[in-house]
Amino acid sequence: MLKKRDLHEVPQLFELMSHPKVFPYVRHKAFSMDEFYFLTKQTIEQEEAGMLLSRTILDEYQQPIGTINLFDMSDNKGFLATWIGQPFFGKGYNRIAKEQFLEEVFTLHGMEAVFIKIRQTNERSMRAALKLPYLLSGQSAYPDVYQAINAHYDVPVYDLFVITPTSYFLHHQPVEVSEGEAVV
Repeated sequence: MLKKRDLHEVPQLFELMSHPKVFPYVRHKAFSMDEFYFLTKQTIEQEEAGMLLSRTILDEYQQPIGTINLFDMSDNKGFLATWIGQPFFGKGYNRIAKEQFLEEVFTLHGMEAVFIKIRQTNERSMRAALKLPYLLSGQSAYPDVYQAINAHYDVPVYDLFVITPTSYFLHHQPVEVSEGEAVV
């Protein structure tokens, strides 16, 4: 469901990202295909330098449908940013992608906290985030981060959430399946 970013997927992802229900919520916006190629190449280089983590979200046919990223990595913490193309809204891809990505960042990359900032007016993201049983409010636990994400505004614009390895693994227990056994 997830794979490392690749320049070959740019045309499909650019088309999905350009949709008016997706574009406003994409962190690194590209206004042309050439700009998206440049941003994707830059993202790949930044990952190789250890500055971020970025994966392409794939559907069941291995076609790219969005991206999931960990930006602004510092002190084993980073900010999660995800977008999925409009035709794939409400089909569960976002949650599956988050779980696979969190598994990777906590077990392979040793992250201690994954922050999610959500614009208070982004109802779709807020509803999706609040369904995650391992999501914690980050506003009181990380007041410095909360203040930093809202520093340029007179009143807070973003809510801050955090996922820690403890909260994630406490609420996300993979189901063990013996050979020949079915999960229903």
